[in-house]
Amino acid sequence: MSQVLQELQQILEQRKNASADTSYVASLHHKGLNKILEKVGEESTEVILAAKDVEHGGDKQALIGEVADLWFHSLVMMSHLDLTVEDVLAELQRRFNLSGLEEKRQRHPA
Repeated sequence: MSQVLQELQQILEQRKNASADTSYVASLHHKGLNKILEKVGEESTEVILAAKDVEHGGDKQALIGEVADLWFHSLVMMSHLDLTVEDVLAELQRRFNLSGLEEKRQRHPA
């Protein structure tokens, strides 16, 4: 599974410095972090709305497409900030065998 994310990461890195006229990813990078974050926010909202639709009998495929869009734009954001898929996978791995409640306490000590 992570191979798909790693391959996508490589493509995003290649397109990071491409011409903004020929690459959507390059155009986002050229517009800067705020534009990328705007897209992440937009896609997040679309995921929420699609999930609500699924709960009421809506199309699951539409939700899957929206999640894919969110992941894609999140990866563009990470690429812009020189972060990698491996960074996120390592954090998820670190959380294995750790209670969600304990993990939250570690992030937000009382």
